[in-house]
Amino acid sequence: MTQVTWLRTSYWAGAVVDALVGMLMLIPGRMGETEFRYPMGLAATLAFGWTALLVWADRKPVERKGILVITVFPVITGLLLSGIYGVVVGLLPAAQIIPGSAVGVILIVLMLYSYWNARGPDGDVDVPSQV
Repeated sequence: MTQVTWLRTSYWAGAVVDALVGMLMLIPGRMGETEFRYPMGLAATLAFGWTALLVWADRKPVERKGILVITVFPVITGLLLSGIYGVVVGLLPAAQIIPGSAVGVILIVLMLYSYWNARGPDGDVDVPSQV
C-alpha cells in the first residue's frame, strides 16, 4: 500500500468508528436514565464532529496527516484511560470496555503507522511542495 492509501485507510477507519459510536450514543436504550441523555447527546455531537474532521483530513491526506496524531493523543488515548478509570473505580465491569479498547488499540497502531509511514526519507514531517 502507498503512503496515501495508509493515510486514507486511517482517516476512514476512524471516521466510520466515530460515526458508529455517535449513532450508538443516540439510541435511547443505550443512553441510560434521563440524567445521562444530555451528556450522551453532547458526546454524540463530538463523535460526529470528529467524523467530519477525519473525512476533511482525507481530502488532503498528506498535508493533514497531523490530524492522526491529534486523534491518537488525546482523543483515543483519553477514551481508553477513561474506560480503565471506570473499571478501577467500579463504575464499569472490565468486560464492558474490552471490545471498545481493542478497537481503540487497533486504531492507534494503524494511525501511528500511517503517520510515521508518511514522513519523508529524512524523517521530516514537512509536506513537500506540490506544483
